[in-house]
Amino acid sequence: MLAASDLAPSCEVSWFSALCDDDYEFLGVPDVALRSSWDHCRNIVLGAEKGGFDRILLPSGYSLGLDTIAFAGGMAPMLRRLKLLAAIRCGEVWAPQQARQIATLDQMSEGRLDINIISSDLPGETLESAPRYRRTLEYMNILRLLLNGNSVDVDGEFYKFSVAAPRLQGYGGRSPLFYFGGLSEAARDTAAAAADVYLMWPDTLDQVQNVVSDMRARAARYGRTLKFGYRVHVIVRDTETEAREAASRLVSRLDASTGKSIRNRSLDAATAGVLRQGELRDHADSDGYVEDNLWTGIGRARSGCGAALVGTPDQILAKLRTYQDLGMEAFILSGYPHQSECDLFARHVLPHLNHAPLSRFD
Repeated sequence: MLAASDLAPSCEVSWFSALCDDDYEFLGVPDVALRSSWDHCRNIVLGAEKGGFDRILLPSGYSLGLDTIAFAGGMAPMLRRLKLLAAIRCGEVWAPQQARQIATLDQMSEGRLDINIISSDLPGETLESAPRYRRTLEYMNILRLLLNGNSVDVDGEFYKFSVAAPRLQGYGGRSPLFYFGGLSEAARDTAAAAADVYLMWPDTLDQVQNVVSDMRARAARYGRTLKFGYRVHVIVRDTETEAREAASRLVSRLDASTGKSIRNRSLDAATAGVLRQGELRDHADSDGYVEDNLWTGIGRARSGCGAALVGTPDQILAKLRTYQDLGMEAFILSGYPHQSECDLFARHVLPHLNHAPLSRFD
């Protein structure tokens, strides 16, 4: 087994709590025991804290599963170390109210809260990519001002209002970090202008390097720097054969029509990022592998992050370290079923990574 090294760069390692009805033993086959519920999702979070992860992503779906903010509020007092990454869909809540919710959660968790910004169509509307991201950028700027304790006087394309500086702000007087992803031109520019951590979905190593280089240049034009994060599933087993068999078993009961229905039920099913996940599947080999240890089969029944690292602990660790060499400073991982794969990764890979949570105060 590759050993952890004090000289290895530190990275943040997060797990995922399946709030949006996305947990399976067999992909696409609902299991009542794995349905999103307070008990099930709470247990995933508590398992991630026990396993030593730095953070937990709490996803958001408009019509799927549990409400993210309400769930985060219930979890905050139960945790002692684990950080929360709560997803919000821009525009669903009036920005000053959203800032108050976030500030309240941030105080409850004593600063262990950061935000995953989702630029999403609102229910019942469809905006082209460019104006939707312009609206998101306005929203992000408003949130950051309020969470930093500043007043807002905005006369923008989408938001026009004035509010006084709030009494309640981010813990320590600082806004939580904003994690943000997207591959379109508009998404990249929005991230460069206003995100703290740019999140990527799985891709080939050369394409990861291309995107990192592009985003660094875009951020520099705004006089900013970005941190980079990588969202991917994992399947880790003692041998590569066992890992590949586990991947095959996961999709062994999935039919094409069910997979298509699951992919299309998201409001974000036609974004550039989702389309890129489809391209990866199209270029994969007959077993679904687009490069060594990167398996695209999960994307057959998932709208978003659609690939997994599949292999032994050594192989998974080596792949993560390669991503680090390309600039990744944060990993958001998941696997099916989420509790059992969380435990496997925590026991066999996590102890060999030099890891710690990212901080707004760095």
